[in-house]
Amino acid sequence: MVNGEPFAQLPDDLYIPANALEVFLELFEGPLDLLLYLIKRQNLDIVNIPIAQITKQYIHYIQVMEHLNLEMAAEYLVMAALLAEIKSKMLLPRQVDAEGEEDDPRATLIRRLQEYERIKQAAEDIELLPRLERDIFAITVDTSRLAIVRPLPDIQLKEMLLAFQDVLKRADQLSHHHISKEPLSVRERMSRILDSLRGVDTLLFSQLFLKKEGRSGVVVSFLAILELSKERLIDIIQPEPFAELRVKTPSISNAN
Repeated sequence: MVNGEPFAQLPDDLYIPANALEVFLELFEGPLDLLLYLIKRQNLDIVNIPIAQITKQYIHYIQVMEHLNLEMAAEYLVMAALLAEIKSKMLLPRQVDAEGEEDDPRATLIRRLQEYERIKQAAEDIELLPRLERDIFAITVDTSRLAIVRPLPDIQLKEMLLAFQDVLKRADQLSHHHISKEPLSVRERMSRILDSLRGVDTLLFSQLFLKKEGRSGVVVSFLAILELSKERLIDIIQPEPFAELRVKTPSISNAN
């Protein structure tokens, strides 16, 4: 498919080098695997192998490997020599043992092929088994009884002063907008802060300051926060290290 359309005919001027693409339809684990493949492909009896026919096909495969410039393992050549030896022995008169049975030169090779066939079939059967409980194991963890306590960082006075300094800098930027000043009360600001915390979980530390009031208003708000914290009317918390400070009303358990 090219651009969503079937492409079945190659261009006339298309040049493909001779060795540009090599496809191997069969991969063999070794000489016994190749022999077993040749036997099964022709539906031959493994106990009665036609050595001449198999040897010819085996040699042809080795020649193909040499033609494709493949690095051939020595064991393939050893098997080729063994097949040639068995073939030559079958051309000679066979020796008869004491029980009147002839010695079959193929017996050792047949036994090795039968053992390899059983092992290969067992490996294929194992490969068909489900991966679960073989390569992958499922586990379950009961987390219902786990009580994860996340302690909040301790807030030092240095942290509050840094937060206050940041608010103070932003308040100074708006100080030139003031025309007249009204006297500010710390107690009144304490009440206003408590009212702003009513009905909410937490507020940012910076949200308790009115920047339009300038430096004096920021100082009064800071003193009100300190006084409320001293009287245990508010809690100053930090959700995680280096996070912005937050203010909340204390819970009943903490108040007790």
